[in-house]
This record gives sequence, structure tokens and C-alpha cells, in this order.
Amino acid sequence: MRQIAIMGYGTIGSGVFDVVNTNREIIRKNLGEELRVKYVLDLRDFPGEPVEEVLIHDVNIILEDPEVDIVVETMGGLEPAFTFVRSALERGKSVATSNKELVAKHGVELLTLAKEKNINFFFGASVGGGIPIIRPMLRSLCADDIEEVTGILNGTTNYILTKMAQEGSSFEDALLEAQDNGFAERKPEADVEGFDACRKIAILSSIALGRQVDFEEIPTEGITGITKEDFLYAAKLGWAIKLLASSRKENGHVYAMVAPALVQPAHPLFAVCDVFNGIMVHGNMVDDVMFYGRGAGSHATASAVTADVMDAARHLHQNIYAGWSGEKQELSDVGSWEKQFLIRVEGDASREAELAQAFGQGILVDAGVAGEVGYLTPVISEKEFADAAASLSGVRGRIRVQA
Repeated sequence: MRQIAIMGYGTIGSGVFDVVNTNREIIRKNLGEELRVKYVLDLRDFPGEPVEEVLIHDVNIILEDPEVDIVVETMGGLEPAFTFVRSALERGKSVATSNKELVAKHGVELLTLAKEKNINFFFGASVGGGIPIIRPMLRSLCADDIEEVTGILNGTTNYILTKMAQEGSSFEDALLEAQDNGFAERKPEADVEGFDACRKIAILSSIALGRQVDFEEIPTEGITGITKEDFLYAAKLGWAIKLLASSRKENGHVYAMVAPALVQPAHPLFAVCDVFNGIMVHGNMVDDVMFYGRGAGSHATASAVTADVMDAARHLHQNIYAGWSGEKQELSDVGSWEKQFLIRVEGDASREAELAQAFGQGILVDAGVAGEVGYLTPVISEKEFADAAASLSGVRGRIRVQA
């Protein structure tokens, strides 16, 4: 029997507790031994619930118990999660976590410590919830040079954009509905401003590149500026609007960005809607590989955490490479990244010559929005677009086009 401890009995921690107990026989069959939750750490009490029998409030009970080989961290945030996880690793206990903030900020340090102790720090649930993306990138695609990772990595924003596209909802109304349905937090800034997706693409980029990508250095835009009018242009073109987190190697540069984008029907991410996530990985040999599923939720994410626990149990006292080096990956200035843009300006078709002069020969788009017209630029750099847009009057908005 392998005994584990769970730190944090929230949405994910309670899910892990449920998975381990509900699927006890399946886990025993696949692992070759039984998993048992010996402790659950939380500040709260849960009278009358099954977890009450193993509930504790002092982390030192876990840290000092030699029978606990594996610790699950599902507290979220940086502190006290970082201190607790580091302490567990220092005492020779492997750790499985779903905490994207922790991995994005301290992943290299914790991976290095795990290697020194010949144990493991696994974080397969930190990106994509129950979608198996991190382990396939580390194992199944390890013979490829990963040239691009692009994904819809946040279910909340995808739900909001789906509602705006399909029902004509405003951003505010779609956000309120997402909150009422439990898909968005009451303080949704991390989701709608793109910070959640930014941390996730930093983790995936670090794995793909084998070097540390700092999430603080990734240009990030959320969806708060997307309007009903943007969706009228998307409908006119037959395209979709998604919040994309992208990392790409291109002509000797490494670019990363989180921003809304127009996605064409031929793109693998076009049809990813509602709360679902989709991640496209492009390798120089395997070409495009798609991962799709629910990117959040108690049992979906808990399933991925439990899979990491089982992997840690199979490799006790044997460190398995599961990350990247501490060498920093320098990101290129996105000003040189080339792509198309759709710009919206006040006026009508009479401005086409002016727009062509500013951006080059493009396509005028009339979506029936009163008092304005759209223009689809040729492929130009971010800097060229910004400079040209600054020279125009009456700019109402712009959105990138995903190649």
C-alpha cells in the first residue's frame, strides 16, 4: 500500500480524494498496489464528511511522517504552497501539483531540488486540467523539435467568447452568465485579462524549448476589449474569435504572446468552443498534433493529478526528467513578428486607398456596422502595423489573424 497526503481540500483536492477512493480497484490494478490517502491538510473543518477521518491542520504531520512518500499540492497560489512543496521535497517526498502559478514561478527550482533528492516533482495537471498535454510533450514528442505550441488554454474566456459569437451577448452579460454557471470566479481578472493563459503557455514553452520562459516577459492581452462589432466582422469572414496563447520558433526568433485572434475554419482550433480547451503542437517531424478536452473541473483535473501520483509511485527514489533547464530562454521582441491584422476604422469604403497606402494592399471588409469599415491587412510586422495605425484617424479596434 502506498500512502499519500493531500494539501488543500478545495475543488481539485476534494476531487483527488474522490478519485482515489472511487477508483481504488482500477488504480490498484494499473499501479500494482493500493493508494491510500492518509492525510488531508486544510484550515477548515468538514464535519460529517468522509474526509473528516483523515483531516489535519498542521503540515508538519505530513512532513515528518516517513510513511507518506507522495504529497499532492492542490492549494493554489504561491504561498504557503511553495514553502510546503519545497519542504516536502527536501524531506524526500515526491510531489504532484495542479498549481500553474507555482510551476510557472518556481518550476525550475523545484525540479532541480527533486533531481538532487532523486525524487519527482510532477505537474501534469497545471495546464489543460484533465487533458494529457505535458506528459506527451515530455515523452511522446521528445524526438521532435517543437516549433510551435498554440492553444485555447482558458475555459472561462472560451465560454464567454462562444456566448458572444453564438448568442450576440455583450462581454459583460456573457461574463455574468459564466459566473452564475460557476465557470468564472467572482474576481475574474486572471482569466479575462489573459494572465491564466500566460502562465500556462510559459510552462508549455519551457518544456518545448528546454529552457526557462518567464511568464512576466510574455506580452499579454485579454478579452475585455472584444465587442459585438468584432464578432460581426468575424461572421462576415466566416471566422471565429479565440483567446490564443502562442509560442513559436520562426526564422531564428522565439516569440510568445497571449491575445485574441481571428481563427480561420481550416485551423485545428476553430471549432473549440464553450468551456473546452484545445492545444496544437507542431513538431518538425510529427507535424500538427491536437489535444482537446475539458481544461478544468474537479474530477477532470483530479484525474490528471492522480495519474502523476501513480507515476511517482512507480518511480520512487528514481528521478524522471519532467521539465526544463534553468537556462533562460530569451524571447524576441514581438514587434518583428509578422501576421495579418483586421483593423476597424470610422468611415466607409472611400477610405480604402488610404488604408492601402498605410498597410499595403489588403481587403476591405464591410460587416454592416454603422459608421465604420474593416480592412484586412497583408502580412506585416507588429511594429509596422502599430506605426501605420498610429498615422490614421478614427481607429476603433484591431484584432490579429492566426496563421
